[in-house]
Amino acid sequence: MAEVTQVSPPRRNRRNFLWILFQWILQAFFAIWLRYQSRGKENLPAESGGLLVSNHQSFLDPLLIGLPLSRPVSFMARDSLFRIPILGPFMRYEFVIPISRRSASSQSFRAAILNIESGNYVGIFPEGTRTTDGAVQRFKPGFLALLRRTDCAVYPIGIAGAFRALPRGAYFLRPRSVRVVFGEPISAELIRGYCERGAEKELLELTHQRVVACQRQAESWLNPDFTS
Repeated sequence: MAEVTQVSPPRRNRRNFLWILFQWILQAFFAIWLRYQSRGKENLPAESGGLLVSNHQSFLDPLLIGLPLSRPVSFMARDSLFRIPILGPFMRYEFVIPISRRSASSQSFRAAILNIESGNYVGIFPEGTRTTDGAVQRFKPGFLALLRRTDCAVYPIGIAGAFRALPRGAYFLRPRSVRVVFGEPISAELIRGYCERGAEKELLELTHQRVVACQRQAESWLNPDFTS
């Protein structure tokens, strides 16, 4: 597995000029090409850290989530992506945390924990792979280890339309509408209660339900005739 090069928490509360410029360019491009809109970002904390949990529709998802936010997000991504030219160095620059699909690296989890405890956002896609039909797949339980070791809230996110804009196997971005909904958090107190009584399967299901609810809101916003 690719080594995590930043175990100490990065200074992520301040965006540099290049990232701000990149964000402005993306906002303009996505607004025109994808008719991108989001809502609910006020549900995220202004200062403290948190775990952002989203469904996974395309390689665009980290950008779609981070675009409307005033603070960066350190996403956890499979280590093989770091070997791709250009993308790999960019991911390291943006403090993306590599994690192996074969085994969860303790170093990766330490990096994620330190980010959260330092007041940063960490983003994950617990389905583990991109959808083929837009539906939210079953969650893998690995992220529960982060919740056991941090006292943070979970912020569910739903993405709709991205799998049509950039489906699996596609090389070009299609002009399709995309919506993102940031849902109300699952509080740290509620999470602690689930963990203390050993009800982590129920916590996993609750998190899945919240993300599904956000995704359905996003799909309904995109398509008023949508029925779940």
